[in-house]
Amino acid sequence: MENFLMKPKIDFAFKEIMANETARIGFLAAVLELNPESIKETVILNTFLRREHEDDKQGILDVRLRMDNEAEIDIEIQLSELNIWADRSLFYLAKMFTEQIKPGESYRLLKKCVSISILDFVLFKDEANFYSCFHIMEDTRHFRYTDKMEFHVIELPKLPVKEDYSKLELWAKFINAEKKEEFDMLAKKDPYIDSAYRQLQIISQDEQMRMEYEAREKAMRDYSEMMYEADMRGEERGEKRATLRINKLNSLLSRDNRIADLVRSTSDPAFQKQLMGEYGIE
Repeated sequence: MENFLMKPKIDFAFKEIMANETARIGFLAAVLELNPESIKETVILNTFLRREHEDDKQGILDVRLRMDNEAEIDIEIQLSELNIWADRSLFYLAKMFTEQIKPGESYRLLKKCVSISILDFVLFKDEANFYSCFHIMEDTRHFRYTDKMEFHVIELPKLPVKEDYSKLELWAKFINAEKKEEFDMLAKKDPYIDSAYRQLQIISQDEQMRMEYEAREKAMRDYSEMMYEADMRGEERGEKRATLRINKLNSLLSRDNRIADLVRSTSDPAFQKQLMGEYGIE
């Protein structure tokens, strides 16, 4: 399996790629629109967020970093569709923000917190662009309330197909890539992506890491299949209940000799709903 390469969008692989400082500097520079040379240092932090109380929800981040300007970065990858992603990312960033200071300490110690979401599904259905950046802004005059919280969202399915790509688009293509030919091409276009690719090659040939990666990939497949089957069961129950309701309505209409209404209800859903309300069928 010498040609085996992990998929960077599997969170296990992405974390290991970000362990390479050159790769993570290049990625952060592309997302935050910085000169990579201006980033002097990035430090990987503990990904477990502190719980103030025993019954608090535990927050576990994919990759948590501190930059040399002391801004903290949370990078999360989500492959399966999650419509409440915005709430989830806000929850995690808020916990990161508040745990910077202890009771009695000054608010002036609070540093900027940045969320970077890499999504393998479409979150913003009415927007065409694959990348969005959000701040806390005034509604009508559009000035910032604070620069201490910032949200970046990358939607991989919206990646454009074109000749020339920006640095961020190249990184998104790298994260989304699966074939060696794609990785080779992207590595030639950006030295920081080349470092990420070399790190990917190293971890892909490590037997222990490959086992952990495959276990993580299997767990994700199993979860997706479990959710799909749960949806199917829910649909089947819904279809069965709908059939029972229609049968009940048809029986009552036949009993009351309302044959014309019965015939009309089979082709007029709004009328059928009206009749169900009339007979108290819920």
